[in-house]
Amino acid sequence: MDIKGLIPFGKKDIDVRREEENPFTMMQLEMNRIFDSFNRNWGLGAFPSVTGSFMPRLDVTEDTKAFSVTAELPGISEKDIDLSISGDTLTIRGEKKEEKEDKSKSYYYSERSYGSFTRSIPLPRQVDTEKVSATFKKGVLTITLPKTDAAMESTKKIEVKTG
Repeated sequence: MDIKGLIPFGKKDIDVRREEENPFTMMQLEMNRIFDSFNRNWGLGAFPSVTGSFMPRLDVTEDTKAFSVTAELPGISEKDIDLSISGDTLTIRGEKKEEKEDKSKSYYYSERSYGSFTRSIPLPRQVDTEKVSATFKKGVLTITLPKTDAAMESTKKIEVKTG
């Protein structure tokens, strides 16, 4: 048995397990991994974290003619945004670089926020990928994903009757 150390416990010494053998340590590591994964995948907070990551918030909506994806990208320039469609996946990539500096007589203040991100969104079969368009205004990216003609024709309105 590999012993990391001994803990005095009354008159006896108890063997201490290695960290990877300690079930409480393993549970803590697993919980940390789960919360890190949750924060990374859901983009909690649209601002850079201590690690410098940035994950924009997205809204996806649908109407009779198109799907729309809206992403909040504060502080990002349109030249730092890369959009692509590969197969049935829309990918939004970008990088945020921002520096603030304030000097006065009694103090010096400097703050940097940065981070790159990638968001991939699976597209429904009804999207006409040849007609996708995007606009960027005041830090908000709007991507319009028109539906195919067949998808728009196959939509049928169903009347709801009272009983």
